[in-house]
Amino acid sequence: MSIYDYKLIKRSGEEVSLKDYEGKVLLIVNTATGCGFTPQYDDLEALFEKYHEQGLEIIDIPCNQFANQTPGNDEEIHEFCTLKFSTKFDQFKKSDVNGENQLELYKYLKSQQGFKGFDKTPMGLAMSAMLKKSDPDYKNNPEIKWNFTKFLVDRQGNVVDRFEPTYSMKKVEKEIKGLL
Repeated sequence: MSIYDYKLIKRSGEEVSLKDYEGKVLLIVNTATGCGFTPQYDDLEALFEKYHEQGLEIIDIPCNQFANQTPGNDEEIHEFCTLKFSTKFDQFKKSDVNGENQLELYKYLKSQQGFKGFDKTPMGLAMSAMLKKSDPDYKNNPEIKWNFTKFLVDRQGNVVDRFEPTYSMKKVEKEIKGLL
């Protein structure tokens, strides 16, 4: 299978094939509206505005699996993002990224880029400590650990990198630039 074999549902209910994004660089992100990482919406929108004309697409998949930090419905989430962060990139239906109801796309993404660890920043160390309490084996499974985990897909549809939410958005931008 390839990334282009998957479909997502937009918040409007419209089904979209990822084949529609063929030839683009994709940043696929599970997001949340009430998380400490929610300000990353500013960074994501800045990346979108800066690189969209060169072929970057951001695929925003709200998810409520991490501490119930995305409680609203799809319209409430969209309103929050557009009013607070002026987002213009595609936002899809709120979905699971882990577990029995996870999107098939996320099974594929995790099979292509497993968990490689958090960075050594204070936030990265805090995330490691928190997860170790709830899942002592968290380092050895590919599951999404928290909101704002990002997968980077090149123009040929290869999942080339995974960024945990604690990674610098400057690092993410550098990798994106290298693919454009």
